[in-house]
Formats: sequence, C-alpha cells, structure tokens
Amino acid sequence: MQLKIMNLKSTIKPLFSGVCMMFTALGFSQEVIVTDSTSIQPDAEVKKVENEMQGKQRMKVDGIAAVVGEYIILESDIDLMYKDMQSQGMTTAEVTDCKLAGSLMENKLYAHHAIQDSIIINDNQINGIVDQQIQGLQQQAGSMEKVLEFYKKDSEAELRDEIFTLTKQRQLAQQMQEKIIQDLEVTPEEVRQYYVQMEEKPMFGTEIELSQIVIEPEIPQEESQKVIDRLKGFKADIEENGSSFSTKAVLYSQDPGTAPDGGRITLTRKDAFVKEFKDVAFSLQEGEVSEPFETEFGYHIIQIDKIRGQTVELRHILLIPDVTNASVQAAKAEIDTLRSKIVKGDLEFAAAAREASDEEETKTEGGKLINPRTGDTRFELTKIDPKLFEQVESLDEGEVSLVLTQQDRTGRPQFKIIKVTKKIEEHEADYATDYLKIKELALRDKQLEVIEKWQKEKIADTYIKVNGKYRDCDYANDWLKQ
Repeated sequence: MQLKIMNLKSTIKPLFSGVCMMFTALGFSQEVIVTDSTSIQPDAEVKKVENEMQGKQRMKVDGIAAVVGEYIILESDIDLMYKDMQSQGMTTAEVTDCKLAGSLMENKLYAHHAIQDSIIINDNQINGIVDQQIQGLQQQAGSMEKVLEFYKKDSEAELRDEIFTLTKQRQLAQQMQEKIIQDLEVTPEEVRQYYVQMEEKPMFGTEIELSQIVIEPEIPQEESQKVIDRLKGFKADIEENGSSFSTKAVLYSQDPGTAPDGGRITLTRKDAFVKEFKDVAFSLQEGEVSEPFETEFGYHIIQIDKIRGQTVELRHILLIPDVTNASVQAAKAEIDTLRSKIVKGDLEFAAAAREASDEEETKTEGGKLINPRTGDTRFELTKIDPKLFEQVESLDEGEVSLVLTQQDRTGRPQFKIIKVTKKIEEHEADYATDYLKIKELALRDKQLEVIEKWQKEKIADTYIKVNGKYRDCDYANDWLKQ
C-alpha cells in the first residue's frame, strides 16, 4: 500500500519525446538510475576524466561519447540505458545508440541551461527523493547487497552519491523544461485557426461519460477501538520497555510498502502524503512516538528517527480496523435497494449519489467521474482502466450496471453501481464537440515550436563535443553543428 496520494495533474504532460527526457526504469525501480557524468570543465578536462575512469573498478565501456556544457556522457551511460530498457521488457528493436545518445544530450542541455538561468534545487529535497529511491530499490531487490550487485557498486554511499547527482540533474532539466513552456497559452482564435488549417481531421474513438455510486461497509466503533488500543500498547512497550519500533513494524504493520524495512519513510513538507500523516510527522521531536491517529488508510503511530532541515526520517506502523460480516451485508443490501429504485425510475441516479454515496470525490457532483488525464468528463473507451472497461463496455447510454464488488486501498470490500450518462460514438473531430481536445492539440504544437526554437538557439551557443562513432549519427538536433 502506498501512503502517497498521486497528484492527478502532472506538471508537464508528456506530449512529445523532444520535451520529455527519455529515461527508462531499471528492473528494481520506477526512478531511472543510469551510470552518468560528473560536472567538468570542457576540453581541458576530458582526457583527464577519461584516464581517471580507467582506474575505477566499476564496469564501464571505455570512452566519452559527448560533452554538453559542463556535463559529459560516457559510452557506458548509453550501454546501461539500453540494458535498462530491456530489463523493463520494453521494445528495443528500433532503439539505437544514436537515439539514446541524442536523448541524453538533450537532458544535459536542459540541465546546463537551468544552472545558467539560476534555477536552484534544494539539496534537502533531493536527499529526500534519494532516500525514497534507495528504500524502493532495497524493497524490490530484497536486500541492499543485491542492489549494490545489480548496480556494480562497492557501497551504499557510492550508490547514494550517484543517485543524488543524477536526480539533481533530472530535477534541473525538468524545471528548465517547465520554464520554457510555462507561460504558453492558446487563444480561442488560435484554436479555431488550428482546426481550420488541419489538412486531415483526426478521428476520435468512442467516448463515454460515467457516474457511479459507491457504498462502503461501516466500520464498527469497537473494531476501531481494538486497533487504537493495540497501537497504544505498542507505544507503551517502546517507551517503557525499550522495545524496537522497527521490529514491531516488520511484525505487525499492515503497510506492505514499508513494513519489510521496519516502517521507514523519508518525508519532506512538499511530498504528497496525506495531510493528517504529515501534520503528525512534523509535530514530533527526534525519538518521540506519536499517539495513534487516523488517516483514510487506517490508524498509525509514528516514531521520528532524525530531523534534517525540512526532511524527517521516521518509522510508522499502520493497523487497519476490520469490517464485520453484518456491516458488509448491510452495505450490499443498501446498494441493491438503491439500484432497484433507480432502474424503476423512482429515484434519479445523481440524487442517489449525492445522498448515499460514500465516495467523497464524486458524490457532490452526482457521482460524475472526471478523467484524470484530461480534466473533463469524457473517457475514451479504449483508453480507460481495463477493469473499468470490462464493467461498462456493454452498457448503453442511460443504462445502469449490476452491483459490482471491488476493494478499497486497505483491501476492504466496496460495492458500486455505474451509469453511462452519455455515449459518443467514434467520429471525426468536430470543432464544437471536441473543442477541448483540439485546444490540447493546438497547445502541443505551439509548445513543440517553442521547444524546437529554444533547442536550436541553445545548441548554437553551448559548448558541445561529440566523439567517435556518435559523430556518424543522424540526429534530430544539430549536435554536430554542421
């Protein structure tokens, strides 16, 4: 279980490969860690760095592929990036060293000019990200020894230093990208002109608008109190008898994402954790154990290991109160009754959602679902979550599904019904009907133009040196300055 709540609005949409860094994940992590460069001074230091690399025990391909500004790209970076893609099961049939080199050079170009533009990344923030990455690697690999073996590192400190460097470069590149396009907008007239000038109108697949009602079994108060009392017992045993918080987390915590590591979490104030969790975490002193407190995931206690500026290293134990058979049956009976009244026409779906649904995010809007990718109410049928697709693919407009059973994030059962409030069949783009989609396309093209212009200008006035076989590549950008 992840305590983080995913932010549904990404800072920059991955609209095109030229803007997004072509990083791929290694077999153990969702964050890419490629053996990469350290900051250098161009020309005079290139040979020196290359010679120093020969003395290291790390396995590398000899040579420097390219230099961009104050950064170098080693041939081993390109080789490892390719292996990373393979380890993730990604198709690499059309991936060449040239494409990977071009992608890495783009990233370094962004990072170099982020520094020139005085974009500042807080080291405490980076340390927090690095801690989380290390935790994730260790959890997925099973041990730190396996992580170090996979990355061919001699120590955790060596791995941590490299992840820090690469994470900071990635953050610099991302913020530089954001800065380039952050103020771009398209006016209604630009959207209209874009639509008029389309040589061929795109086809949009079948789309649907959905509403749902979710009923959750009630958690009896006595079950919640059992969990609270148990956490209080843990707290007392730790404070009075010197018991290990970490051991108790391994044995009893119901958060599978952190329990194997003794409940360890590194948290900054900017991290997207649930508010109640952060409020408690940043109210404690080092060594202090919190009272039991509740979040949407269950009940927790926290112990603070270390405070570093705006970052806290902590451990937590999560216990989830149980529902009873009686409360599950009561919830099932309630949603059966609601569905029957809606189907008979005795109750409107939206009114029932506002009155009875336990899903706070949708009930005030009559159960209406919002597409997290686009921010509007339409879902392209072939692109929705596979489970949701199975539930609605056979429904006609206005039809209500049978009662569906699912699990919430804690594993407890939920019951829901879904209504297809509108269905739009596959069609050619229409200005009135598809204005938001056309606007998105117009903005994307405008961003592409600005990015292309920025890259061309910066490549022209940035020190760039491409070596060896990488000079024979056919790049999309003029890295060779020919």
